[in-house]
Amino acid sequence: MVSDRFLVAIGYHGNSFHGSQIQPEVRTVEGSIRQALRRLNWWSDGCLEISSRTDSGVSARVNLARIDLPKAVSEKVSHESIVNTLNDHLPVGVVAIRARRSPSGSRVRNASFRRYLYLLGAIEEWPSDPDPDLISQVCPLFEGEHDFTNLSRLEEGTNPIRTVDDCSPWFSGDGRPIGFSIRSRSFIWNQVRRIASSISGIASGRIGIPDLKAAIEEPHERVDLGRAPASGLVLWSISHPDFEMPMPDKPPPGQNFTGRPPEPRDYRRWMAMAGYEMSSLLEREWLSRIE
Repeated sequence: MVSDRFLVAIGYHGNSFHGSQIQPEVRTVEGSIRQALRRLNWWSDGCLEISSRTDSGVSARVNLARIDLPKAVSEKVSHESIVNTLNDHLPVGVVAIRARRSPSGSRVRNASFRRYLYLLGAIEEWPSDPDPDLISQVCPLFEGEHDFTNLSRLEEGTNPIRTVDDCSPWFSGDGRPIGFSIRSRSFIWNQVRRIASSISGIASGRIGIPDLKAAIEEPHERVDLGRAPASGLVLWSISHPDFEMPMPDKPPPGQNFTGRPPEPRDYRRWMAMAGYEMSSLLEREWLSRIE
């Protein structure tokens, strides 16, 4: 079938889906888009691919989907109408933000970089009064080219070498560290969540900086520094050579996020509120930028 290629920026709440990739008998982001395309008679085999794989519980302020539309459809629709029509058929929890025609050979996974945010309060051991200087000291340890064998879940045949362009603390308005942002062209499965666990471990005293340095510098000496929950992770931005993103790469100001309470019994209630705070941030981002 003759088709035209489009790249579509999408966003979604992680708690609404069992991950981004298609899975049988559970709701996923890819499965929801596929159902929308089928209802619109826009579907053909192989017409859909998503740029970044995200696990169950991981949100995306913006991800990128490649959709090949039949020429009979693409010749009649505008970029704006593609977005509006998809949103009319997508479930609550996922949103189309912008659509653009792209070259026929454009590869959606060929991103220039991806940036993730992690809200460290999602980790139960995270202290209510973390040392900002300590977090600022730890984050740069991940920058540059490293073997991340000890800070990822390696699938067979996966190269453990990655180059991290930037890893920076994310502060609240009053200077309190609430998370971090990290940017790389590509990440390994669970890499950011394991990095988050190591940062939290140092902040809480569970591990020391020498333990982290050894895990990075001696990747063949296997250690497990933990894996942080998916609920704290957000795919924040993507840069792609064939698509102008509607959202800036810069992490958001942190003044709208409350601090973790010192009493352990209050943690679960605070976590529910923190989830609403992140969801509200994402909804505001989407509503202000949907075409």
